[in-house]
Amino acid sequence: MSGTYNDDVISVQNLWFAYKDEEFVLRDVTITIDNRPTAIVGQNGAGKTTFVKLLKALLTPTKGDIWIFGQNTKDTTAAKLAKTVGLVFQNPADQIFKSKVIEEVMFGPMNVFKDKHVAYENSVRALELVGLKGKEEEHPYDLTLSERKLLCLASILAMEPKVIIFDEPTIAQDRYSTQVIAGIIKSLVSSGKFVITITHDMDFVLENFSRTVVFSDGMIIADGETEHVLSDDEILTKAHLEVPWLIRLSRELNVPYKKIREIKTVNY
Repeated sequence: MSGTYNDDVISVQNLWFAYKDEEFVLRDVTITIDNRPTAIVGQNGAGKTTFVKLLKALLTPTKGDIWIFGQNTKDTTAAKLAKTVGLVFQNPADQIFKSKVIEEVMFGPMNVFKDKHVAYENSVRALELVGLKGKEEEHPYDLTLSERKLLCLASILAMEPKVIIFDEPTIAQDRYSTQVIAGIIKSLVSSGKFVITITHDMDFVLENFSRTVVFSDGMIIADGETEHVLSDDEILTKAHLEVPWLIRLSRELNVPYKKIREIKTVNY
């Protein structure tokens, strides 16, 4: 197998992927992902969802290699990689299949740890972290949509993966739930987890992710510090993305973005 790898990072080398012969969704993508919270953004069809499915080994590269802490995804399966990479789907219906909240959260850790006591303790702790403590015996579909998304997050956190990938985490979330997710992301990053999101919510990206990678037409067209990337009108126009409102406000007031953010943080 070609390529080099590092046990401390996710290394993607010369990645190509096509669902149909020669109709490539991703083209020659090379990137190293470290423990900086990283947002992957781009318009619909840019290739970002396909990219994270490849990171999770739900898909296999057509060409090139993906190394997850030294493990080539071609040599493993999504089930085996669950101990390392957790993906929180955009739509809870794609993830939920048990009849009780606690059973839903315990399913993953039971398969990972093979110990009911550990699975239960991890699940209770994860439910408390996402604000669903006390709902253990409820049916998942008796929860609100916002709560079901948090339930899916708890199911991933209970497995204690080193990498957590969020697919559109703020869709269908109210302001409170969005703040809960932001707090969880900060906690995960502080504990040394790799946190990745794919999203169209540029405001959420600006406030919670220090690195932003922009996809367009299956290729990476920008990769850098979030404030710089999301302030570049040429890149945003090419990727059909909006300028975050805090950056727009800083331009209107002619005040540095970081000063605006400081004022917002104090008021919150």
